[in-house]
Amino acid sequence: MIPAYSPETRGRSECVFSTHQDSVGQGVGSGAGITDMQSANKYLIETYRPAYNAVFTQPPPEQGSVFVECRDLSILDDILCERFERTVRKDNCVHIEGLLLQIPADRHRCHYVKAKVKVLRYGDGTLSIHHGPRELAKYDAQGQALSGELPVAA
Repeated sequence: MIPAYSPETRGRSECVFSTHQDSVGQGVGSGAGITDMQSANKYLIETYRPAYNAVFTQPPPEQGSVFVECRDLSILDDILCERFERTVRKDNCVHIEGLLLQIPADRHRCHYVKAKVKVLRYGDGTLSIHHGPRELAKYDAQGQALSGELPVAA
């Protein structure tokens, strides 16, 4: 796999675009009678696409699907959410889109001042603050702390 932001991928996509432009240009200029958008679309669907696919389509090297079943659906919420990086203020609060989220104190820390944290906003509007792999707190969509969501420090 080549990431989409790499120069290699951009080169490949530009090559494909060039192939399309050359082929479509030759088809249109070959006296196919294309004078308006409707006849151009008809040419693309009925002539160009089948010819292009006949040349460039290849069967997959293996049978089956490349997709893997997600066995633990609970992880999807943490994957399919908005993520924001924030710096903790001097008052142990994080500011995000008009909300001020107070990080609760626990016995494992005095403060997270100037620490970089991740704020996750889930599909239902709830928020959570994470420092590394550790979830520090959860909040409702209005920024109110949700009690009982985190393990209580002994």
